[in-house]
Order: sequence, then structure tokens, then C-alpha cells
Amino acid sequence: MEEKKGQLLEIIYLNEENGYIVGILESEDEDEQICIVGYMHGSVKKGGTYKLTGEWKQHSTYGEQFYFNSYTEEMPESKEAIKNYLASGMLKGIGPKTAECIVNKFGKDTFQIISEAPDRLTEIDAIGPVKAASIAEAFNDHKDIMQITIFLQQFGISAGYAVKLYKAYRDKAIDYIKENPYRLVSDLFGVGFKTADSIAKKMGISNDSPERVGAGIHHMLNYFIGEGHTFMPVTPFAEKTAEILDVSRQQVMDKITELALEGELHLEKLENRTVIFSMPYFYAETQVCKNLIKLLNAEPKPIQADIDELIRITESDLDINLAENQKEAVKEALLNGVYVITGGPGTGKTTTINSLIHIFNRYGMKVALAAPTGRAAKRITETSGFEAKTIHRLLEYTFSEDESKMRFGKNEENTLEYDVIIVDEMSMVDILLMNGLLKAVVPGTRLILVGDADQLPSVGAGNVLRDIISSEIIPCVKLNEIFRQARESLIIVNAHKINKGEYPDYNEKEKDFFFLRNNSEVKILDTIKSLCVHRLPNYFEECDPVRDIQILTPARKGTLGTYRLNEELQQLLNPPDALKNEKKIKDRLFREGDKVMQIKNNYNIEWRNIEDFSEGQGIFNGDVGFIKRIDNEYGEISVVFDDNKLVVYDYAQIEELELAYAVTVHKSQGSEFPIIIMPMFWFPPILVTRNLLYTAVTRAKKAVVLVGGEKYLQGMIDNNRIIERYSALGIRLKKFLEEKILL
Repeated sequence: MEEKKGQLLEIIYLNEENGYIVGILESEDEDEQICIVGYMHGSVKKGGTYKLTGEWKQHSTYGEQFYFNSYTEEMPESKEAIKNYLASGMLKGIGPKTAECIVNKFGKDTFQIISEAPDRLTEIDAIGPVKAASIAEAFNDHKDIMQITIFLQQFGISAGYAVKLYKAYRDKAIDYIKENPYRLVSDLFGVGFKTADSIAKKMGISNDSPERVGAGIHHMLNYFIGEGHTFMPVTPFAEKTAEILDVSRQQVMDKITELALEGELHLEKLENRTVIFSMPYFYAETQVCKNLIKLLNAEPKPIQADIDELIRITESDLDINLAENQKEAVKEALLNGVYVITGGPGTGKTTTINSLIHIFNRYGMKVALAAPTGRAAKRITETSGFEAKTIHRLLEYTFSEDESKMRFGKNEENTLEYDVIIVDEMSMVDILLMNGLLKAVVPGTRLILVGDADQLPSVGAGNVLRDIISSEIIPCVKLNEIFRQARESLIIVNAHKINKGEYPDYNEKEKDFFFLRNNSEVKILDTIKSLCVHRLPNYFEECDPVRDIQILTPARKGTLGTYRLNEELQQLLNPPDALKNEKKIKDRLFREGDKVMQIKNNYNIEWRNIEDFSEGQGIFNGDVGFIKRIDNEYGEISVVFDDNKLVVYDYAQIEELELAYAVTVHKSQGSEFPIIIMPMFWFPPILVTRNLLYTAVTRAKKAVVLVGGEKYLQGMIDNNRIIERYSALGIRLKKFLEEKILL
């Protein structure tokens, strides 16, 4: 092995995902420029000084290259090298001019000043106290990240994880990993079990060690939770886990029993089979059940009036005529402590909600209207004229050191002070969010749950709305009459036909549902691009191709998946521009003006409302916004979301964002778009189901355009397979009432 030390003059290629680099190093020893190949941390910049350990290899095309397998960063010593280092972009807040000023002032003592006496940086006119502190923090962070990078090298782990580890654990990162490498799986977004397992094995942890088997059990539980299940039957779960870990089923069962006895997970008998729960989901399910029964048994604040007469007065006041089942919904919602209103598009859910709000306001009752997402809350506000909040905002989400857990200011000790709480888009509410809501609702409060049970279930675990309805314990009405005005829309008519297993009508003159026939993936892609750029903006007045058109697709991969569609549409709808900054992260390119979506719940990230200047925390899975600014000097991307929340991401957080010109149908839940376009082609059968198509169609307000083959459309409608979600809320509700369990 040889050592080479020098300054990185040029980066020929850098994969920011894994740190793979091809560059030119000016070697101090031989005073020559050499081509180097190896792995460095993803934020490496030219100008840095490095000591590399490796060997020479002959490349068939590019000749002799120095392949290094480890490296350390050396701090430059000459004034010119220090200036180049500071100006490289490695430290946020320092550009070439600032770097020159700092080095001219402090010379070879620059690094010591930045690290030990950063206040002295304010002696330079362009640097104030805040910027001085920021420069010092960035410098010290960089040194710590380098130590983590070097530590990871011995395990063959990508240097790209160094920044993540430092953000999670700061200067304790190396100690924490040594103590338990498997904690990376739960603590770091994007770090999988395989990565942690690779570190553990190289640290000498055996294949069948109790620590590894326990971590594998938690990993598999989290995997199935990610698939929407709140529990798993223990026998197939143990078999699958044993297969993944390459250990015996008995070893897994023994560890499951041990973890259950220690209270880390829960085992119980449900419907003649033993099942396994992760503790948060067991607690959430049981608490939701108990609190629903409490609300059901409580007496709500009475309304002293003839309800039939009250409904007639409301119809007159609002100039509406309620259908019979709408009247039933209003009447029962007034009489019960908890009540469910369900129904498809055009059946009058909004009119029913507005009628209830009118009555409650008439009697001076305090009403809260909520929805799971910002988009859904905004839409409900527009249709009802009554301010709706996200459930998180209603519950006053507060900062938590553990971002995997929700912390609400409103809870059983600080309850919501409302007479009535109406929650719309209930199909999107998962079991954890439902638990957080019910903890804060006092028995005697009217809780009215509204949603479409035929849509796809929540992204998070559980099947809350369907379980509540199927239990037949909580009173419920299904609105099923499509109103005359709604019947004029083929979107609504076809949604109901699809839901019943019937094929839709389309391409009728002056209607809003279109089918463009194409049987080639490439032609379908070309047609979608043409629709977005030319045909639809020309057909509809005031049609913004980015804000008004949304591509929905069943899949992420393939020619018609979100990855490829977003690449193609970004190039057309927001092409490269000398005036627009860009940043490439892994295999994704972000550009100022891009439409993006948050793809994980981040309860801790801060936002500021650009209209009313309010501040808060939390951006959630499925929130959509636009990139306002990319600041490559500070390593930040600013995004304005639909509800006017400005969020500033640093580059280590950007993997929480994806382009959103095209999104999966699952990610579109709770949103409405003027126009949706959806490809109709072969996708894996598990993805192309009737309720997925139904959900997609019901996202559109102005037009639906399907592009592809009719046999694929008909195949989706014929495929009424609903993937089973293991959730026990409905079972528990029945059990609580049947056994008259005391609450």
C-alpha cells in the first residue's frame, strides 16, 4: 500500500449517494497531478487536502490511476491553500470573497481563529456575530463528520451516511454505533437493516446473537407496519423473520417471547390465532377502542328543539333541499356522542357538514373542523366557508426530541374545549393519529367522523374508518343519492360506476371524462407529455400545466412510474435555466421552481407562514410545495408548501423530498386537483385495483384523462381484490361491547 498526500484540484465524477469519486490530486511528494479513484464523504469539495492510502492500477481506457481504500483530510497550511479550502463551498456561508478577507486578516492562524475564537471574525466588515457563529459551527461540524467518515471506512460503509449520523448523534455518533449498530435502523431515515447488519457483522456480532435477532424482529415489525398492518399473525411472522435473518424459527420465537416478557412487544390471542404487536400500535388500538366507547356512552350537550323543524329551518336558511338520508345523518349526528357519515363523491357530504355547522352555530356551540392534511383542510375551508385545521394543528403539535413519536399540546390532561368536533377525510387517518385525537376529546363532546370508506386506506398503519363502520358498534349512515348537479359530471357518475364494478363512459361531447387509446408505453408517455405542455392548457382556459394538472400513477418504477415521469416532465415544465439554481442529490435533480412532495412525516422541522408570519413545526407525508430557492453556498433548499408554509431544508434533509409532477395514487389521498391524468398500462396486479382507480378518479374536479389500453382499464375495475390489512380495532370494538368491559 502507498500513501499520497495533496490538494484535490478537480472532481471529474462524484456520486453523492455513496461518495464514489474520480478526481485529480496534486501530489505534494512528486509534485505531479494524479488521477484518484475511491470513496469520500458526499459533501467533498475541490480545494481540500487529503492523505490517501491505496495502490496503483492500470485502467484499459484511462491509464494509470491511484485507487484508494482509506483517507484522512489534512488541514492546508499555506495561505493560498487555506483560502482555496474556505472558498471551496465546504463551509456554509463562505464564498471566495469572504474567504480572501478572512485569510488576508488572519493568515496561517485562520483555522485556529475559526475554531477557538470565532468572535474575532467580526473584525472583518462583511461578517457579523451571527455569521461568525455559523462559520465556526460549520467548521467544527465538518471536522466531526470527517471523523465519522473515517470510522465508517473500516466497515466498508458509504461515506454518504456520515452527515446523517452526525445530525442524529452529533459528537456521540461513533460511541453510539459501537454500542449498538442496529439503532441506526430506527433512528436514521434511509438507513436500512442491511446497512446496520453489515456494520454489526464487521464489528464481530454473530449471526445468531440475541441482539441481532431482536433487532431483526423489530425491523420486520416496522416493515409490516409500513405496509399498513397494526399486528401480524405470529407464526408466519416468525417464519419470515427467520428466513430474512438466516436463523432458526425457534430462535426467533424464543426472542419474541423474551421481548414480550420485557414489555417491548405484545402477544395476544385474536380470533383463535396468536398475533404480535409493536407496543405503540397495541396501545393506540386499545385506547382508540376505549375512547370511542366512552364517547358513544356519554350524553352530548342537548339541543332543546324539535329536530325535524330545525332541519326545515336550516334548509330554508341555506336554500337547500336535503335528501332523506342526509336528514337522517343530521338528526343522528345531533343525538349521538360519536357518529359516522360516509359516502362517495356527489352524495352531499359537504352539504351535510355545512347543515350541521349551521345548526351548532345557531345554538352557540363551539365547533372545530379538521382534516388529516393541509391540502384537505384548505379544501374543506373553501367548500364550507368555515375554517378547518389539520388534526396536528388542532392538537397543537409540539417539539419532541424523538421525532418518531408525536407530541401534542392537547391530550387527556389538556383537552380540546369544543362542543363539536367534525373530522373529514377520515379514510386517511391512521391509528396513531386517531389515538392522539381521541385522547384530547372529552366524553360529552360530539365527534362526527366523515369520509369515503371505499377509498384507499391510510398511508399509516391501521384501517380506522373501515374498522369503525364494519364493527356496527358506532352509529353510521351511508349517503348514496347522487344529486342532480353531480349527475351532470361524468367524473362523479363514473366514480360510482367504477366502485360498483361497472365500466365508465367517456369521450362524450362537453363532458369531463376522457380516454385516449394507446397501447405502447413510449406512446403513452409521449401523449402524457403533450397533454401537459400543449393540449390541456390549450383546451381549458386558465390552465397552469404545473399547478392545475397532476399525473397519478400506480407505481414508482418503470416507464410510466413516478421516477421516469418526473424526469421527463421536469425537463419540459421547468427546464434548465441560467437564472435557476440546481442541486443534484443522489439520482434526483432539484431546480428552483420545481413541484415537490414531502415523503415522510417530519414532526420537528420548522416552518414560517409567508402570509401571516406565524411559525410552527411539522411537515407531513404527502404535503406538496414549490422550490422557491436553492442556496448552494449555505447548502439549503427553501420550499413553500400549499398552505403558505415556508420550510428551509439543509442538503442532508433533501431525501425527504421528491419531485411531484407525477405522484402515486396513494400519495394523492386527501387532495383534489383540477385535472388528473393517469396511464392505463400493465402494472403489477397488486397495484392495479378497483379502489385505487376509484381513489384516483375522485381526486379530479374539472377533468379526468386516462391514457392507454381499454383492457387495462377494464382489468383494474374487474380486480376488486382489497389487500388485507391486519388491524384489530373492529374486533376490539365488538369485544368491548359484547363483554361489557368496564371503562
